[in-house]
Amino acid sequence: MTDVLLFGASGFLGRQVRDLLTRDGRVSGLHCPGRADLDLLAARPADVAGLLRAVRPSVVLNCAGRMSGGYDELMRGNALATAVIIEAMAQAAPGARFVRLGSAAEYGPTPPGHAVHEQDPARPVSGYGISHLAGTQLVEQAAADGRVDGASLRVFNPVGPGLTGESVLGRARDLLASGVRDLDLGPLGAYRDFVDVRDVGRAVVSAAFAPDLPERVFNVGGGRAVPVREAIALLAGEAGFTGEIRESAPPAGRSATVTWSRADLTRIGNVLGWQPEFPLPDSIKAML
Repeated sequence: MTDVLLFGASGFLGRQVRDLLTRDGRVSGLHCPGRADLDLLAARPADVAGLLRAVRPSVVLNCAGRMSGGYDELMRGNALATAVIIEAMAQAAPGARFVRLGSAAEYGPTPPGHAVHEQDPARPVSGYGISHLAGTQLVEQAAADGRVDGASLRVFNPVGPGLTGESVLGRARDLLASGVRDLDLGPLGAYRDFVDVRDVGRAVVSAAFAPDLPERVFNVGGGRAVPVREAIALLAGEAGFTGEIRESAPPAGRSATVTWSRADLTRIGNVLGWQPEFPLPDSIKAML
């Protein structure tokens, strides 16, 4: 039986992990501190170490992070928080498993038609991607140094129940819900690898309970590149929208310069036995 410490349990991705762990017979205790209990953005290693000594977890999961803000906020939320957890675990829970959520934005642009592998060069083109790459590299280095048994999951474009308005599909859903007659979005020609948030939750749990981790970085995606335009059309059809869909708004998002994204899922399949289960139409239905 395993005690699990989960940061970010109230977020879009963390909620799915929490729900899965609540029903998992391997979990003896699930601890989900909120910001009022411990704010990772302001915490020191000693603060987290105190929590670790109180909880004594065998698994520590970090589903918290920053999606927007200045460089300082992104680095604090995605890289510094990772460093703080690693330092605390090295002191107070050296044998525990650590899993953090990273991002496909760590890769930056990839050639059209290419399924990006974890060993491919990482060349992020945004502060968001840089901050997550720093977090991933910290996990890799800490594992190489024997300080933590950790893994970083590079999540591609998560969709599904609870999606926030910070993504193009979330913004479109919110506009449709407001009753607009026409949908005015930015350019929709980019290809994205959409993955259901429920599948992301399954990947986190798989990494948490894997007997050993011969690799430290895993792609978590749907394995298929879909034009954003196609995903928006699916959403509009499911919502019964009959107006015009325009692409005249300025480009938005953290990866506006990335026109193609598709995950190679060979490693996560071979090591963790994970593969996506929810097709995109099911994810879009769940959004509504």
